[in-house]
Amino acid sequence: MINKMLNSEMYDPSDKELVTLRKKCHNLCREYNSLSEDNSRRNDILKELGIKLGKNVFLQGPIYFDYGCFISFGDNSYANFNLTILDTCPVTIGKNVLIGTGVSILTALHPMGYETRNPYISNDGYLTDKEYGKPVTIKDNCWIASNVTICPGVTIDEGCVVGAGSVVTKSIPANSFAAGNPCKIIKKLK
Repeated sequence: MINKMLNSEMYDPSDKELVTLRKKCHNLCREYNSLSEDNSRRNDILKELGIKLGKNVFLQGPIYFDYGCFISFGDNSYANFNLTILDTCPVTIGKNVLIGTGVSILTALHPMGYETRNPYISNDGYLTDKEYGKPVTIKDNCWIASNVTICPGVTIDEGCVVGAGSVVTKSIPANSFAAGNPCKIIKKLK
């Protein structure tokens, strides 16, 4: 089921392996969030989650991840308070990326038609639904300002700035300042 999920195919999130991974991640996030920012255990937790970390990465916390193990951060990247990442597909964050408070990076999607989207009882007797996802990439040297939502399938190319409160529904070309809901390119930065 993990391969289906990572390949953007429809999958059942009540799969036992996925449930086990999510519970582990949620418990480790809760522990991370309970520790002071200078507690060395925080780095151990990020490694336990399986996050691929470059050098000098700092996540202020609190953090909220779905799986953790499908996330990577490049060198010298920083995330402020309340980072949420739903990593049902890979989330790749480049080098020298600054992430403001309250940012949500989302890869999870549900079918548009209610006939497919509605919850149902699985063969194991659990209430579940059908999901799929699309990866998100934030390339090097970007600044994602506070309260930005990045939707599934988006690539934010190198050197971009995304204005506070934006909802990014489409990919953004390199060296752009983009803002709004929906997010639109305001100007080129170079």
